[in-house]
Amino acid sequence: MHKKQRGITAIGWVFLLVPLALMVYCAIRLTPIYLNYSKIVRSMDQIAAEESADGTPNVTTIKNAIAKRLDIESIEFPDTKDFVVRRDGQIWVIEVAYEETAPLFYNVSLLVTFKKAVKIGKASAE
Repeated sequence: MHKKQRGITAIGWVFLLVPLALMVYCAIRLTPIYLNYSKIVRSMDQIAAEESADGTPNVTTIKNAIAKRLDIESIEFPDTKDFVVRRDGQIWVIEVAYEETAPLFYNVSLLVTFKKAVKIGKASAE
């Protein structure tokens, strides 16, 4: 009698689990980077809301608010010098663009690029 083979072999499990384990490891290495980015986004949104409520923001108050928020959230990277504060007509724009790497193994790393901009104030209707 000839038996039918059922299920998956050990080699099949290896081919199935190795890519899955690699993806899980990448997710573990990227999680702190994305948590840091979410803190930055939350801080920028809070700064925009606070400065809009104050009425007349300027570069100094915005930069001080950025420094305070980064200190409160314990964000070490990016630094305050990586934030760009510029005026666009009647509104202020805070921008940050940075890259962060997550080492995987040996000389292989993951590079993640972030860019975020928030606007403070409202454009006047003309």
